[in-house]
Amino acid sequence: MPLTPWQTEGKARFQVGSAFYNPASRTSRDLGVLAAAVQRAASDGLRLLDATSGCGVRALRYAWESEATWLWVNEANPELHELLTSNLAPLLTEQRAQLTHQNARRLFATCAADLDYYDFIDLDCFGSVAPFLAAALGTLKIGGLLYATSTDGRSATGHQPTVSLQAYGAYARVHPAAREQALRLLLGALQQQAAALGFGIQPGFSFWAGATHRVLVRLQPKPNLTPDNYGFLGYCQICGEYQTILWQKLGRTSCDCGQALTHSGPLWLGALHDRPLLTAMGDRARSWQWFSQAKLLDRMHAEAELPPYYFPLGEIGRRGKLDVPSRSQLLAALQASGFQATPTHCDAEAVKTDATLADCVAIARQIVS
Repeated sequence: MPLTPWQTEGKARFQVGSAFYNPASRTSRDLGVLAAAVQRAASDGLRLLDATSGCGVRALRYAWESEATWLWVNEANPELHELLTSNLAPLLTEQRAQLTHQNARRLFATCAADLDYYDFIDLDCFGSVAPFLAAALGTLKIGGLLYATSTDGRSATGHQPTVSLQAYGAYARVHPAAREQALRLLLGALQQQAAALGFGIQPGFSFWAGATHRVLVRLQPKPNLTPDNYGFLGYCQICGEYQTILWQKLGRTSCDCGQALTHSGPLWLGALHDRPLLTAMGDRARSWQWFSQAKLLDRMHAEAELPPYYFPLGEIGRRGKLDVPSRSQLLAALQASGFQATPTHCDAEAVKTDATLADCVAIARQIVS
């Protein structure tokens, strides 16, 4: 097949040819490289499986920037063999990598049957990643990291709830914080699949970018799914408030305003990110002079343990029938009133806080008056 001009991303030099490559997704690849580098620094080596490689840019970056010691690069489309052989030539020559063309589920089954487990697995799917989750978890070492991608944003944000039910065993509804909901549905599915295998997961970080949702999780030796961290999110269409709902209270839930709640779930209700991991990634990002990535990680660090929703400024203005102040003004006023409040990476025009929507409206009204 005809090859295309060489291009670069980070330390990777590659051709795209007829493979899929989205330059706009670089930030998600940067985060994966940083997490893999932190994992590499904490161990004697880093065995990495790139299960859906595309043009090979991720594998190259994991090799040269994260210093992976061994890579299994897999791309299901055999027509990309010439392209990948050319792009991966330095790694193949050094015998640091092998290249195969298998269905990802068959690949995971082969690895599990051979007791061939990995420190880091990158699973970058087009559409739902749900069919691959259990097999991918079964290929991880205990303490290993799985970096999973899903691009079925419409179903996970509630626009196709029956598709979400098929993929994740969870019913998703539309509401103002649905972008974060999509991440939590994916985390919840990973928690449930891991528990069914006798393991647990710890979310490392969760990243929304357009129609793409990426989550990094660490495999734990014992199940840690509980009714407190795996439940439902309730939203009131009338007053706009949220509630987290435990399984035991599903039949006894209503909003304080007296209206019935719209339920989404089950989904992950715990921390969205692991703060120690984000700190280590941020330190490395600054040492590499990746300052925009470090700023993003700082924002994720601040939002990690706040409630599983956020309030867009437009929603605050609509509910309060007022011209909403700037985000920075509202955040400062919320913090001065004793609430936790921070921006969220999921929406540049929103606040993530432990205040209620009514609190946000009242404080916004004080600012503008």
